[in-house]
Amino acid sequence: MATYLTAETIKSLREARDLTQGALAAAVGVTDKAVSKWETGRGLPDIALVEPLAQALGVSVAELLTGDVRQNANRAGNLNRAKFYVCPVCGNVVYALGEGSFSCCGVNLMPCIAEEPDDDHAITVECLDDEWYVTLDHPMRKDHYVSFIAYVTTDGITFKKLYPEQDAAARFRRGMSGTIYAYCNRHGLFRVRTPRRA
Repeated sequence: MATYLTAETIKSLREARDLTQGALAAAVGVTDKAVSKWETGRGLPDIALVEPLAQALGVSVAELLTGDVRQNANRAGNLNRAKFYVCPVCGNVVYALGEGSFSCCGVNLMPCIAEEPDDDHAITVECLDDEWYVTLDHPMRKDHYVSFIAYVTTDGITFKKLYPEQDAAARFRRGMSGTIYAYCNRHGLFRVRTPRRA
């Protein structure tokens, strides 16, 4: 993680918004001399100014603090192109319609890259009446387990959180064709397409 608010971050974000130092100063309630000091590294904004400064610069607080600004190229919000983010510390899961800047437990979260299942993470999807029954032959111990299984279609997501010592299985109401995702706490995200409907 970058250090708390660098001069380069403030200046580049201000210039990207076409703001003068005076305009930024007025937006956050300081003098233009204060902004000049921030941008030349001779001072830092007060912690109370971080949120209004982020708003004035059009970024999140996390993006401002790290200098890692994420551009969402997927403005349409297609669920099939959405991203899972998983905290490596507590296991918290964020599902976003596009790339974003998320942090949890002091860690910047990166989007998970879904892979085709290998032999140790084979995902079985069966059609039982009006449900998809999803199973994995996978350990479910406290140190190694499937954390969640999700069913994603073009217009919705159904999410099943799993815990150690449960079965690595989930049932979803059968809908249109979609993608099944399974997340292993050691090896990451895997995906398969649902079978074609008969």
